[in-house]
Amino acid sequence: MPSAPTAALERRHRSIRDDLAAHGLDALVVTSLPNILYLTGFTGSSAIAVVTAERVYFLTDFRYVTTITATRGTPGECPSLELVTVDGSYDATLARLLGGNGWTRIGVEAAHLTLARHQWLTSSLASEASTAALVPTERIVERARMRKDEHEVATMREAARRLSEVAAVVLGLVRRGDSERDLALAIDWQVRKAGFERSAFDTIVASGPNSALPHARPGGRTITEGDLVVLDFGGVYDSYCVDLTRTVSVGPASARARDVFDAVNEARLRAIAAVAPGRSRFDIDAAARQTLDRRGLGDAFGHGTGHGLGIEVHEDPRITRRRPDVDSDDEAVAPGMIFTIEPGAYLPGWGGVRIEDDVLVTGDGVEVLTGVTTELIEI
Repeated sequence: MPSAPTAALERRHRSIRDDLAAHGLDALVVTSLPNILYLTGFTGSSAIAVVTAERVYFLTDFRYVTTITATRGTPGECPSLELVTVDGSYDATLARLLGGNGWTRIGVEAAHLTLARHQWLTSSLASEASTAALVPTERIVERARMRKDEHEVATMREAARRLSEVAAVVLGLVRRGDSERDLALAIDWQVRKAGFERSAFDTIVASGPNSALPHARPGGRTITEGDLVVLDFGGVYDSYCVDLTRTVSVGPASARARDVFDAVNEARLRAIAAVAPGRSRFDIDAAARQTLDRRGLGDAFGHGTGHGLGIEVHEDPRITRRRPDVDSDDEAVAPGMIFTIEPGAYLPGWGGVRIEDDVLVTGDGVEVLTGVTTELIEI
């Protein structure tokens, strides 16, 4: 179980309960494991949480009962938790709980409950003559997760510090003649050695023309003189993810490589400078995108400037272009939000550059959490 203190969990529950009251809901069924972790500290593979105005009903099976009971009386105890041991089917246990408490409007996470499960639960409640109705909800817990509390910020600061130390080592591991795959394995080992539970995602080592592929998979290609090599890696520390990318040159960088690198680095700096509470996430993206446009590389930057970090390596807020058919509000960033800034330029057949840091929105500006050189290193 992660070490979020009871007081932090209680504040999270209060936020969710305020949202339930605003939506006229008696309960919220939480089936997303990252959301369950956020609300309870549970890190296992099977559980359902049901949040009400008074309790957090926690459904899990025999494998995790001892783990849950062991937290009672500790600084990480989940407040108002009522353990419900699953005997047989999770959904049957959930249906009995939902139908036996007199609740009439029960929120479910629309993005995390399949249609088949929704239909089964609805049918089961009807067969028990329950008056409960399942009400689809969107991002109730995810919205709360966007703004990190003090415990989360401290955890992610430490994670970013450790990842920065890993990066300083990794920059010295790039060798001519090594394969992308072997270098990726070496990076994963450094991540684990630094105290991370695991890598946050499949490590990217993309050399030469492969560096033009934003999500290239490391393969058997040999790192060669003249290559640009994109190194994108992250780690999970105390259940929270951090993420960092650097690009290095094998041998002296060509004039073109240096020009592309400098343009991407300028875009990164301008995007970071644009981060402040109340600033639109679209404006932060525009600061990077307009820089690359001005440098003649706008068409080479096809992804968003950043993504939220936390329990998941990709979560809200998304720092990206406005989509006229979807995005109607400016969606300002706020203190406590943590996200990446990672502009890139990708030129098929030649190569690419990406530079990524993790940033925290503070009360009056921005704090860069990752700290490793952004100069173009020539190996």
